Amino acid sequence: MAKVTFTAGRLAGFQCPPDKQQVFLWDSTAKGLGLRATQNGQPAFIFEGKYQGKTVRITIGSPDAWTIPQAQAKARELQRLIDEGKDPRSQKQEAIAAVIAKKEQAQAQQQKEEREALTFGQAWAHYMAERRPYWGARNYADHAAMIQRGGQRRKRGQGLTVAAPLAVFVPMRLIDINAEAVEQWAAKEGQERGTRARLAKRLLGAFFNWCKEQPAYAAIVPEQNPATTRRTAEALGKAEAKQDALLKEQLPAWFDAVGKLRNTTAAAYLQCLLLTGARPNELMQLRWDDVNTQWRGLSLRDKDESKGGRDGRRIIPLTPYVQHLIERLPKRSAWVFGSDLLSQPISRPTRLLTDVCTVAGIEHLTLHGLRRSFGSLAEWLDLPAGVVAQIQGHKPSATAEKHYRVRELGLLRQHHERLEGWILEQAGVPFDPEAGGGKLRLVKSA
Repeated sequence: MAKVTFTAGRLAGFQCPPDKQQVFLWDSTAKGLGLRATQNGQPAFIFEGKYQGKTVRITIGSPDAWTIPQAQAKARELQRLIDEGKDPRSQKQEAIAAVIAKKEQAQAQQQKEEREALTFGQAWAHYMAERRPYWGARNYADHAAMIQRGGQRRKRGQGLTVAAPLAVFVPMRLIDINAEAVEQWAAKEGQERGTRARLAKRLLGAFFNWCKEQPAYAAIVPEQNPATTRRTAEALGKAEAKQDALLKEQLPAWFDAVGKLRNTTAAAYLQCLLLTGARPNELMQLRWDDVNTQWRGLSLRDKDESKGGRDGRRIIPLTPYVQHLIERLPKRSAWVFGSDLLSQPISRPTRLLTDVCTVAGIEHLTLHGLRRSFGSLAEWLDLPAGVVAQIQGHKPSATAEKHYRVRELGLLRQHHERLEGWILEQAGVPFDPEAGGGKLRLVKSA
């Protein structure tokens, strides 16, 4: 093997002939140092030696990156490893592995810092986007409302909006929200707005359960759900069973006050809510396609497991007075109780109901209280409990109801119309469904 003294000139002119795949030029100064040239690649310094009787060849690098003295020093270093009984290839692999490990460690540290910098607000937004296909519109709206920071001008009335219960957590790092932080939050919120805070706690608990299932969040949230501690539950207290409902004696004043509302759509909605016993959001989402005047039925979007429900719907009777109220409404959108914005139904008329109760001299009554009133007033007529439950969309309360009672719409109508007529009678609302050749009209008292 001929050897030469490596110089810049000799290296620059060294090329692989066309008739060969590769050629080598060996250095006479450093043992084992060579320069390899190929047809397809750039020349490179290499080291070749004998380790345990076998030839070992290692690429050092390009002459553009290594000077001749540097390459010679590297060749001597590799030869010393062989003389010490060490495989120079493993040394190189270990060096490469160390560089890769250091790089991976730096990346892991960066990812860890990014995870720890993640705020509650960012994770909550991800949570809402990921779960939206599985939530109803109302559930999604509740989650969005829970983090509103407040300070905005009210759409109705004067002043600014108040921050929602979970708004305090929005700018906080998710890793900093532990049981102690939630307990401090609960102690404050429980004193100011217990009902709203209890809903926020339930949503917060579900959020942390979701976080534990996400690789991006599992390592930065507590092992135990911070929203489910005993102290938090005690600070927020237990929800008291709601008892708001219209009494029989309050019906005349209530119907009279509703009839004076300027918003005729809201007035019709409130009366229909009382006379159907539907959930507020079910009736609000009622579309004109859901009103069947031929078979006199209303198709309400309901839970699949509810009595009478099928594919997320249940059919209830379209009673005469409810039909009369609906037929008087303008068909300006797809919704029966449509708002001025054609793309959505009316907003919940909570404030209007409060105004009605104030005029009628009735203590606070909620929209759900009107639904509760339907079931309570049915007791005066001793209507079958299963009939009332099926109309309202309650789960069957007994085996017989669940498996041995099939009530068709006509049977439900018989009881439902009887209840509606009785409520109107108690309210002093004169109405004759048979007057006018079958057309519904109000009958004014003499």
